[in-house]
Amino acid sequence: EPVAKYGTLDVTFDYDSQEQKLLVTVTAVTDIPTYSRTGGSSWQVHLVLLPIKKQRAKTSIQRGPCPVFTETFKFNHVESEMIGNYAVRFRLYSVRRMKKERIVGEKIFYLTKLNLQGKMSVPVMLEPSYSLSGCDSQMSMSEVSCSESTSSCQSVVHGSAPEILIGLLYNATTGRLSAEVIKGSHFKNLAANRPPNTYVKLTLLNSMGQEMSKCKTSIRRGQPNPVYKETFVFQVALFQLSDVTLILSVYNKRSMKRKEMIGWISLGLNSSGEDELNHWTEMKESKGQQVCRWHTLLES
Repeated sequence: EPVAKYGTLDVTFDYDSQEQKLLVTVTAVTDIPTYSRTGGSSWQVHLVLLPIKKQRAKTSIQRGPCPVFTETFKFNHVESEMIGNYAVRFRLYSVRRMKKERIVGEKIFYLTKLNLQGKMSVPVMLEPSYSLSGCDSQMSMSEVSCSESTSSCQSVVHGSAPEILIGLLYNATTGRLSAEVIKGSHFKNLAANRPPNTYVKLTLLNSMGQEMSKCKTSIRRGQPNPVYKETFVFQVALFQLSDVTLILSVYNKRSMKRKEMIGWISLGLNSSGEDELNHWTEMKESKGQQVCRWHTLLES
């Protein structure tokens, strides 16, 4: 079964650290999924600078199986000291007359990969959009997550057990449960002696153990102590809050086909331990404030 393609963008980044501005040129899109699956032959690319989401742009609409855009967009106030906090999210839409545009694929490109001076052309391979499955992915600045200095954010176990720092927040008015995957510690590559390529998968289950929603972070490559700072939002009504379980599983991606679980925890109804249950309870009592806690991963 060939890998499903969601489109590949030809993109050039040109970053000027003096001017604190980033020029992004979208040249063309290739590898667009077949016409029948997307139901459109006109295409448009939307860009947004994360995490603030104030600076947005979109290309013109182009037709055909390999649309060419060659359009340049400018993002301002991108400070070089803070470059690690920024990313550009690309989304490819299929556009049809009189119908709602449909998202084909998306990719969050972290600006840590940029040359701080000069141009850099990269193929941006799009992935299926997770925001379609009922949870929104959004990056958050470190200010939004708990500050690193607070006692609640210190790692509990100073041994070498793999741990994960999670921020939970529940807004009873909107019925939105936000889970921020902040960072990991002591993640190991079980098979090899090099640091792992990890991602975190979040799965929300109802009281019957059926999957309500799932999403995952992007991959952090070659880092035993990866920083994710990605927030996922789930719709959970107040009356359901005591009946759901949120499972976080950390995986090491060894190759395109192979992955291994480093460990997991669960929070909520079927919490995997005392600490996890306490964290969930604190979140419910914290009146919309984010509560951050370290958790030791259980082996699969």
